[in-house]
This record gives sequence, structure tokens and C-alpha cells, in this order.
Amino acid sequence: MKKEGAIVGMKIIWWAVNIVWLLIFSGIAVFIGARNVDGAGIVQTPEVKMVSFVILGLMFLIVLLVQLIFLYFIKKAHKLTLRKSLKKKREAILALASFSP
Repeated sequence: MKKEGAIVGMKIIWWAVNIVWLLIFSGIAVFIGARNVDGAGIVQTPEVKMVSFVILGLMFLIVLLVQLIFLYFIKKAHKLTLRKSLKKKREAILALASFSP
């Protein structure tokens, strides 16, 4: 049962991290869209903003890929834990069924 709780905790952490990433990317996207001049004093034309959005999108895809890989391993661990738990319960039931006073 401890492992199941740990896996549920990992899923909660996974969701929390994804929400933080979403807020970060949303904030950066709003910042890129709203600014007229960047830190070097260069005027941001629509073309320059599009390049910035494409770079941000590529970074988003990299983070998304890493998060999906983590989710795959979390789900795999969850399935393994469930199988072990069901096997123990099945063995306990069989042990009780075979016990006859």
C-alpha cells in the first residue's frame, strides 16, 4: 500500500509541475506578444515576434516530450504495483479458502 500512495503522490507532483510549466510558458508568450522593444533596444516587428514564438514553441515541445516520458514511467510503475497488490490479495484469499477447521 505504501508504493501505491507514493505513485499517487508522483502523479500529483507531475500535475503540479505541468501547471507550473503552463503558467511559465503562458507568461513568456504574453510577454513576447506585449513587448514593443526588447532588452537590447531593438523594435519588435511581427516577424521577430514570430521567430520568438517559434523558439518558445520548440522549447514547449521539448518540455512536453520529457513530461510524457515521465508520465509513461509513472503509469508503468502504477500498473506494476497494482499487479503485485492483486497477486498478494489473491494469495491471501486462496490461503483463507484452503484453511478449513
